[in-house]
Amino acid sequence: MFGSTGFVSNIAACLRQNLTLRGVQVRNINIGGGLGGEIPDSKRLQYALQHLHGIGRSKAHHIVCELGVENKYVKDLSKRELYSLRELLSKYLIGNDLKKLVERDVGRLVGIQCYRGIRHVDGLPCRGQRTHTNSRTRRTMRTFGGSR
Repeated sequence: MFGSTGFVSNIAACLRQNLTLRGVQVRNINIGGGLGGEIPDSKRLQYALQHLHGIGRSKAHHIVCELGVENKYVKDLSKRELYSLRELLSKYLIGNDLKKLVERDVGRLVGIQCYRGIRHVDGLPCRGQRTHTNSRTRRTMRTFGGSR
């Protein structure tokens, strides 16, 4: 009984890694090491790193320069280069750790009832933007599911 759940999760992981959408095959390489992210292997390294939460254009360029590898496709990276990439990414705060940190910071603002915390609770912009004509997406109430 317990072995079957592990088998099903392995199948789900394989399906997720080898997903085919309308004839286009999407493959990912798991970064691992507790980072909780996958990068597509059909793109160059600098652009594939931007798929991780917390890595933008400048940080991806900095990482590629610090690795000392050319900007080649992720599927062409050797095992040693992938290992050094994991080691380098472990220095940065990315992925789920970054999401938890931001959530904790917003929770602290809400808890002390400061201006920014109240704006977060009310769903209004909290960095000084005007709300008379702009911020439609922030001011509108979101609907969850259901039909009209």
